[in-house]
Amino acid sequence: MLDIIKTVKLGARCQMVLPAEIRKQLGIKKGDEIIIKIRGKKAIIEPKPKSYAEHLWGLHKEVWTGTDPDKYVKEERDQWEK
Repeated sequence: MLDIIKTVKLGARCQMVLPAEIRKQLGIKKGDEIIIKIRGKKAIIEPKPKSYAEHLWGLHKEVWTGTDPDKYVKEERDQWEK
């Protein structure tokens, strides 16, 4: 993925147009929704996932490598108050 740096100007109603090169890189088109995250003084723009279930599928799967899920659940349940 290439780093793209562009300057955009806000219009009269504080609207901005994302340059075509950025829209192409993000894979967004007219009618798509985007998410803007603010971290300190920085804004991060990313496309809104079409499906959050698909977007999150497999997230942090490396954490569970080598873990037996049945054994893990049993150990957790054994710690619950009865």
